[in-house]
Amino acid sequence: MFNPIHMTITREQIKKYAVASGDFNPIHTDPEAAKKAGLPECIAHGMLIMALGSRTLNEWGVSSLASYDARFLAMTYPDEPLVFRGEWIDEKLGKGKLTVENEAGEVKMKGTFIAG
Repeated sequence: MFNPIHMTITREQIKKYAVASGDFNPIHTDPEAAKKAGLPECIAHGMLIMALGSRTLNEWGVSSLASYDARFLAMTYPDEPLVFRGEWIDEKLGKGKLTVENEAGEVKMKGTFIAG
């Protein structure tokens, strides 16, 4: 098992990701638009969470990936502390899994990867 990595998603990260990705859906950057859409607050892009997962893999020493898949299970909000956890499923084959959850244990994303 890898050492857990703690991160807090900031509004600034979400705004920068919107610019980098070209995804300017206002539910990510405009609290009023998010509320009109039925959300309590803006939400982070799922792909931002996946990208941060990739960064944690790198921090754990997985420097290249042959594949990386993710399933998003819950929305992530600005200023929400997250815990990234990972472990090998089969280290010899380079297969592992990654889970992102908030401090209350709500799973935000589950993923698998193959190092390569």
